[in-house]
Amino acid sequence: MPLLTKFGLIILNPTIFLPVSCLVCALISVVTGTSWGTLGTIGLALLSIGESLGIPSHVSAGAIVSGAWFGDKMSPLSDTTNFASAIVGADLYAHIRNMLPTTVPAMLIAFVIYSVLGAEYGAEIMDTGGTRALEQALDQNFVLNGWVLLPPLVVLITIVRKVPALPGIFLGVIAAGCVAIVVQGASPAELFTVMMNGYESTTGDLQIDQLLSKGGIMAMMWVISLVMIAIAFGGTLETTGCLGTIVTFLLQRLRGSAKLVFGTLLVTFGFNLTSNAFVAYTVPGRMFAPAFRGLGLSSVNVSRLLEDGATMTAPLIPWNSGAIFVTTTLGIPALAYAPFAFANWIAPLLDILWGATGRFMPRASEEEIQRWIARDEMIILDNKAI
Repeated sequence: MPLLTKFGLIILNPTIFLPVSCLVCALISVVTGTSWGTLGTIGLALLSIGESLGIPSHVSAGAIVSGAWFGDKMSPLSDTTNFASAIVGADLYAHIRNMLPTTVPAMLIAFVIYSVLGAEYGAEIMDTGGTRALEQALDQNFVLNGWVLLPPLVVLITIVRKVPALPGIFLGVIAAGCVAIVVQGASPAELFTVMMNGYESTTGDLQIDQLLSKGGIMAMMWVISLVMIAIAFGGTLETTGCLGTIVTFLLQRLRGSAKLVFGTLLVTFGFNLTSNAFVAYTVPGRMFAPAFRGLGLSSVNVSRLLEDGATMTAPLIPWNSGAIFVTTTLGIPALAYAPFAFANWIAPLLDILWGATGRFMPRASEEEIQRWIARDEMIILDNKAI
């Protein structure tokens, strides 16, 4: 972290920091297919750099989240992208192409806003001597060489290699521990204390100490309990059929593509509020896909709404696992950074616009219709076999 912070202080400046951070996170997330992995590696480093440059941390977090979730939504490697398309029987790459009319304009608008904000912060923050002092303080208190890049490199390799999350994180922890002992001179006892209770920086420089002091396992216990409660509540609502009853009631009253688009988006977001993103893909996807087929509209319309209503809003809901991960990793409350995660809430608004105007809503092709028929016949045969 100190080395990446130093690099950022040398290369970046407040004027371009926000748009560059959003763009870098977007590119890495597209390549790796994970918003969480992007956030926990380059996102964490960018937040530290932004704080060092004088950018408010909640604004930096908004730019990082916008970029990271853009890639999670658009990457063919992402589990959410594959799941949303599969749940409605849509082709993966057709699904990705159909997300362009909402995702690309949302990112462009966000990029412009970040550029304007960056120009304002750049005009306010003129103290270049302060950043040089930070660089010197980092050099004096830490050993900064190429070896300290080993932990983030290990994590990035595990992400690219699609290693499961727990083994990947564990390998990163082992690499970080080796670097702490061999390079920074920490003892094994100090290392385990930091893992449990967090790291407390004592350099004497207030800004660096605030920047580098982070919590350990104990600081995450409230997050773990919140996730358990949210999952239990969502499971209860799904098992009792409460949410399914509401969706069925809405389906009977939604007439026309515009109302259907709005209803699908609203219900998907509602499921995301009460449970998690994968439940928000599954139930609305299965229930609303036949309604779109009845209007002759392609299933990719449904999968796009699932992504914009669930994937993009996940980090904006404080009790959702996406927002909990952001808050735990970056240390910024969801309600603080959410207004600045522009791409995340602009994309669903564009869905409503396209639904009202009828633009960018492709009709089902003959090939897709034949797939529907074959799929329905298979389901009938399976039911008869049972």
